[in-house]
Amino acid sequence: MRITLCGSTRFREQHEDVNRLLSKQGHVVYSVSCFGHSGDPLTPQEKETLDRVHFAKIDNSDGIVVLNVDDYVGESTSREIEHAKATGKEIWYWYGERRGRRMCPYAGCADSLANSPPCAICYE
Repeated sequence: MRITLCGSTRFREQHEDVNRLLSKQGHVVYSVSCFGHSGDPLTPQEKETLDRVHFAKIDNSDGIVVLNVDDYVGESTSREIEHAKATGKEIWYWYGERRGRRMCPYAGCADSLANSPPCAICYE
C-alpha cells in the first residue's frame, strides 16, 4: 500500500518512527521533505512548493496516516485531510502511546480502548 504521512513538522521523531514502522511492513511511505517547525529553514516560496509536492504525494497514495500527536492537527494538516477526503483516499489517525499502551496507527484498529480486532495492515 502507498501511504502519505501527514502531520505537523514539529513532530519530526514521530514522522520518522511511523515511516520506519510502516516501511518495515512493506508499505511505500511518502513523508514530508523538510521539517520547517523542527529547524529546517524554508522561504515562503519553498513552503508553497513543498505544500504542492505533498499534495501530489497524497494524490499518488492509497491513503494518508495523520500523525495526531497530543491531539494536535494544524492548518496545513487540516488542508491535507480535506484534500484526501475530496480525492477519495483512505484516512487513518496515528495516536502513538496512550495510557502507557501502544496504539495502532489506524483509528479504531486494535485500539485498546475500543477492543476492536486488528486491521489487515496493522503492525501490532
